[in-house]
Amino acid sequence: MSEPRNECLFCRMVAGEIPPDVVRETDRTLAFRDINPQAPTHVLVIPKEHHATLGALAGADPELTAELVAAAHAVAVQEGLVTADAPEPGYRVVANTGPQAGQTVHHVHLHVLGGRGLGWPPG
Repeated sequence: MSEPRNECLFCRMVAGEIPPDVVRETDRTLAFRDINPQAPTHVLVIPKEHHATLGALAGADPELTAELVAAAHAVAVQEGLVTADAPEPGYRVVANTGPQAGQTVHHVHLHVLGGRGLGWPPG
């Protein structure tokens, strides 16, 4: 279930009501540091437009979905997690979709994680 846009934490950040620690911004995306980081680099990348899940976004706007993924990669490059000349050590992009997957804010967001070894499975 999705909360109303005026109650959505990330929509409030986009509106400027709650100031995030911005890492990168485009016309349609916003990237900011996670307040509870799970890795040395932990940045959330969101579309400025409200969509509850990655599936909802993909169905409504495939172009914005691609922009979101490109923004996540740009954050990884900006944060030094990967470069064109040295693709190591790398990074992880995670999209939790739905409560059983651990999604707690129902505004699609990608987690960009890096800066340490990330095992599999996570947790």
